[in-house]
Amino acid sequence: MAYPHRVSSGSLAPQRARNQRLLWVTLCVAAVVVVIDQITKVLAVAYLVEGRPVEVLGPVLRLNLVRNPGAAFSMGTSFTVILSLLAVGVAVVIIRTARTLGSLGWAVALGGLLGGALGNLTDRMVREPGLFRGHVVDYLQLPNWPVFNVADMAIVGSAILMGYLTLRGVGLSGARSTGTSESTGGNVA
Repeated sequence: MAYPHRVSSGSLAPQRARNQRLLWVTLCVAAVVVVIDQITKVLAVAYLVEGRPVEVLGPVLRLNLVRNPGAAFSMGTSFTVILSLLAVGVAVVIIRTARTLGSLGWAVALGGLLGGALGNLTDRMVREPGLFRGHVVDYLQLPNWPVFNVADMAIVGSAILMGYLTLRGVGLSGARSTGTSESTGGNVA
């Protein structure tokens, strides 16, 4: 006599293993982003002086130390505590979502977003003026662009990758959607 629960649990094992691997990809990408972000910020604080930009590639790239109390583009400077709590919420949602991923692209994108959020959250937690109110260290400057850091680059890069995956129809599960019911054999369910 066949036991349906045994058959179904056996068929779920490969999917669980894949989900577990992709969770680890997400966490490893996030860890790499946080480590690079924090090392470069430590170096920026140690070697740069606020108000004295250093030209690296002429006017194309400058190192310019700025302590940002707000969000992107220095918006929301009086909402540092709220931004910190939002970053914690984003991290929780990403980790929960990453446990069910079936797509390597989404694992990398969510890992970059998580790493960027945690990199800037780390600054808000440990830098002056205090817990959940710390200023984010920014130091990279392009012409006609706000000063940014590695965490910001990871967030923007992740957003671009997410947009690309969405345009290609790749879902979080890794399944491709074609926008019609043909991909499910005519079933809408």
